[in-house]
Amino acid sequence: MPRIAIQIPAEAVRAILASCRIVLFLFLASFGPAGAAAKAPVPGAFDYYVLALSWSPTYCAEEAGRNDHQQCAPGRRFAFVVHGLWPQYSKGWPEFCRTRETWIPQNLIDSVMDVMPSKRLIIHEWKKHGSCSGLSQAGYFHTAEAIFRAVKIPARYLSPLAPVTVTPDQLVTDFVKSNKALTMDMLSVQCGNATGKARLSELRVCVNKQGSFTACGKNEARQCKAKTLVLLPVK
Repeated sequence: MPRIAIQIPAEAVRAILASCRIVLFLFLASFGPAGAAAKAPVPGAFDYYVLALSWSPTYCAEEAGRNDHQQCAPGRRFAFVVHGLWPQYSKGWPEFCRTRETWIPQNLIDSVMDVMPSKRLIIHEWKKHGSCSGLSQAGYFHTAEAIFRAVKIPARYLSPLAPVTVTPDQLVTDFVKSNKALTMDMLSVQCGNATGKARLSELRVCVNKQGSFTACGKNEARQCKAKTLVLLPVK
């Protein structure tokens, strides 16, 4: 059967393409922003908190900490401090939520400096994590401090003058023994990617919205794999 070639005028082709572009534009205009808005994190809509407790001597031994005089100046002598209180989904987490509270009053910063000893850290944590808590600034920082106060730090980690060497499992066991409400699945040890000897970075404690300890989610599944964990002494 012979093929039949149909020629479409160039003007008609251009008109068809223009119509397609218009339809595509209207489609994106109708569904694009709505889809983006649906994915935006909603303050207060999360599953549980992580209270991240930094081992301050590790931070102070790093480049970032050497210029942080509020936390790391000689004589500050911090051990475990609050890195942050992080709202978490069962998998993933919200961050940088929209909030009307952007400027943190100095008196509020001063009120939590004994457990979160860096103004720069306090401001960062509010913007990235606190804004998604659904709490006011005061409510967020007071909640973080209250949960921190509820965790009993084992005596050997309060203010060591010499390095403390343990295994990640031993660190968790020590906290479980000191806190009747804690179980091993409520804690996550972080030390980077080392598998031999590593410095402790932080201990994460999982907490529900009511402030009680709870089992951690998938976000905390990746834990320290080091055989030996070193906690540098306070200075």
